Amino acid sequence: MNEQDARAAVRAALGKVAPDVELDDVGGEARLRQDLELDSLDFLRLVETIDTATGVDIPERDYPAVATVDGLISYLVAHG
Repeated sequence: MNEQDARAAVRAALGKVAPDVELDDVGGEARLRQDLELDSLDFLRLVETIDTATGVDIPERDYPAVATVDGLISYLVAHG
């Protein structure tokens, strides 16, 4: 998966999980749980949505690597 596809997948997943987040204002350094205010269930739904859309499974041990928008995009590029 290239970066553009990964970015589109993250944007679509965030739109489903957190529709109240203004995606145009979200920077790559934004922390998913703190800055975007995703609670634990929202974060898990985001991971599941990404898995369904891309086929990339994100195990719990890798959650620290996907704590930011850029981290999630990089993870998808590396594992997709």
